[in-house]
Amino acid sequence: MPGLSPPTLSVVVPMFDEEEVLPLFVERARSVLDELGEDYEVVAVDDGSSDQTPVLLQTARRTWPQLRILRLRANSGHQAAISAGLARARGDWVVTIDADLQDPPETIVEMLEAARREQVDVVYAVRTDRSSDSAFKRSTANAFYGTMRRLSSGTGPDDAADFRLMSRATVDAVNALPEQHRVLRLVVPSLGFPSTTVGYVRDERAAGSSKYPLAKMLRLSLDAITGFSAVPLRLATWFGLGGFLVALGLLVYALIAKATGHTVAGWTSTVVIVAAFAAVQLLCLGIMGEYVARIYSSLQRRPTYYVAHDSLSPSDRSSTAP
Repeated sequence: MPGLSPPTLSVVVPMFDEEEVLPLFVERARSVLDELGEDYEVVAVDDGSSDQTPVLLQTARRTWPQLRILRLRANSGHQAAISAGLARARGDWVVTIDADLQDPPETIVEMLEAARREQVDVVYAVRTDRSSDSAFKRSTANAFYGTMRRLSSGTGPDDAADFRLMSRATVDAVNALPEQHRVLRLVVPSLGFPSTTVGYVRDERAAGSSKYPLAKMLRLSLDAITGFSAVPLRLATWFGLGGFLVALGLLVYALIAKATGHTVAGWTSTVVIVAAFAAVQLLCLGIMGEYVARIYSSLQRRPTYYVAHDSLSPSDRSSTAP
């Protein structure tokens, strides 16, 4: 078992039903980290897996003392699992990486070297080639980053997701934030800490299937937009103002037509106008509803995850709410 003194490097790895790829990740990550020549720990966050992931982690830990298992009581989601790992990681530097081997562990060496060489707090791993993605995923990713760049500041570099290295000061700052439903790829850049980038080519998933279907990507995008920008609320205001001006213009037109005797009875234009205004009103209500839901969730202050077991301190059964 690793010593209780803080290691130089912590590697946080969220996992959910990764039994197929886990042995490959353990073999490859251990090879890289052992050759690094630094004291390290790997915080494997088991996000309520229902397959053999917990068993495989326990098996790997018998021969890999630096492996630390943090098991959550229920599936809490990718971002919550990363937050749980950040809250428990002890290293001077902390890397977050997925277990699917699409993000190569070898890049961790470059990231640590870049952080020390340039004396920065954050190193983003930026994809230099998206050819492994489908055309749909590339287009939606470009749309997401473009939208966030326009709606908010401090979005960080494009094509940088959750593969990054952070200093202890950065991790402490993230852990101190009271925000729930964090989107860490936006939270970390918003801190404004000195940063740099390291390019890499993302590989195909080594085994298993993606745990981020379209529905989860849409939910993440919605959390990102409503969590980091008030522009949609202002957009609703502008929609309302525009609708008022259009209605005022129609009123003037109707009064003039009535005064000049050119009124024409017709239902098509009426239906179109009523439908258009109803659609705008529903859109504005939906936007405001998303913000109200976030406020309601924040006021409840329910933990976003519950820690069931930490192999570093087996008696720990506490829950954590970021």
